[in-house]
Amino acid sequence: MANDVTASDIIKSLEEIAPKEYAFDWDNVGLQVGSLKQPVKKVMITLDVLENVVDEAIEQGADMIVAHHPLLFIKLNEINLDTPKGRAIKKLIQHNITVYASHTNLDVAEGGVNDAMAELLGIENLQPLIESNNEELVKLTVFVPSSHTDYVRDAISEAGAGHIGDYSHCTYQVSGEGTFKPLEGSTPFIGSQGDLEKVKEDRLETILPKEKVETVIHSMRKAHPYEEAAYDVFPLLNEGQKRGVGRVGDLSSEMTLHTLCELVKEKYQVSKLRFIGEPDQKVRRIALLGGSGEKYHGAALAKGADVFITGDMTFHLAQEAWENGLMVIDPGHHVEKVINPVLKKYFDDKFSDEVKFFISTSNTEPFRFC
Repeated sequence: MANDVTASDIIKSLEEIAPKEYAFDWDNVGLQVGSLKQPVKKVMITLDVLENVVDEAIEQGADMIVAHHPLLFIKLNEINLDTPKGRAIKKLIQHNITVYASHTNLDVAEGGVNDAMAELLGIENLQPLIESNNEELVKLTVFVPSSHTDYVRDAISEAGAGHIGDYSHCTYQVSGEGTFKPLEGSTPFIGSQGDLEKVKEDRLETILPKEKVETVIHSMRKAHPYEEAAYDVFPLLNEGQKRGVGRVGDLSSEMTLHTLCELVKEKYQVSKLRFIGEPDQKVRRIALLGGSGEKYHGAALAKGADVFITGDMTFHLAQEAWENGLMVIDPGHHVEKVINPVLKKYFDDKFSDEVKFFISTSNTEPFRFC
């Protein structure tokens, strides 16, 4: 059977959980190199797209690379084939490998980088460290013949509608009578051309995030028996889920800073790390931010964190955190790699046996410790 999955299909599935709209305006997320129409049978998941990663992708026969860090993060004025980046771009084009990057949008996303880091440490009661763009909500109202109401409800709920807190399939319905007259050229599910039909229908209402409207309506139309489904979409002033970068929450019980450092090393698979504070100090409330989060140490203090876990702390900002009594653990930028197995599982569940996904084994961590 022919493989019909394209790069566009892979991207669409990822943007269901990490839409590009979540990204910061300075970021360069999305398609980096290649074609959205590229047929895809094998996809590499990686933190970075360095030349050695591209060589591995070629060797493994990958059609696509999904990366966290953008290949084209800094605007290019030239593609110099004598540089590592230039050679990498040339190889990608020569071997028809499409590259897509999900960066700060995957940091913000529920279940993304920061949630993965928090889950590994057992941090509970999570909230965004820095709020960025809160969720916009809409209401969908669709009119369905009563015989198909449950079927349509299941379809839109599975597509992302009707989720409120820890509940799914949240809808309201009221019964009534719908009328329509099939005209020439129609193929009605109920009735005949030229005859006015009166049908027992349900008005089904639900709430959903604005960015899921297209997906939910597509699922609704597939499940709806009519050729032309009648529906309305209304904007709402209700506050949706709060989004943002970083997370802050609590450990189930307090531990010493030293114990937390050892836990971070184990769960993030790092042999060494830097920390600020006394090893025997007690910690419970944790703030974290994957990547370079030093400038957000003030937010960690404001949210009442005992310790801030982030990478790339520089000397003077580290001193500032220290003077203000904030403990800090710096395990490095590269710990964002914890998202790779999460993405692999997500894609495996989505595409089953259609596409093979694998995590790059190429080393992209520049630092060594002794």
